[in-house]
Amino acid sequence: MSDTDTHVPLPDLNSADAPRDDDVGYNEDEHASRIASDLEAVFDVPVQVSAVLGRSKMDVGQLLKLGPGTVLELDRRVGEAIDIYVNNRLVARGEVVLVEDKLGVTMTEIIKAERS
Repeated sequence: MSDTDTHVPLPDLNSADAPRDDDVGYNEDEHASRIASDLEAVFDVPVQVSAVLGRSKMDVGQLLKLGPGTVLELDRRVGEAIDIYVNNRLVARGEVVLVEDKLGVTMTEIIKAERS
């Protein structure tokens, strides 16, 4: 089996010929369904998602002194957006939310990465 046997072409969502909302006969649900089915091959690929509340620098000696109840000062203020990383790449910013006694993150801004 060669590398090209498993190649699944992905739609270019940024192309000029992508359908627009005002196109005659354009159905947003149908378009979203088609894109989702085009990406079905990668639905089971595991990724690491991290929500970073802030950062702090310290010496190893200070790190070893940390214990339960220690307050660690971070480089962000309360209410400031947090960074959301997928596989160590910044993809979005968001806010911490509380959902049924559990912490979660809601995305408020998608970061468009420049391709090099």
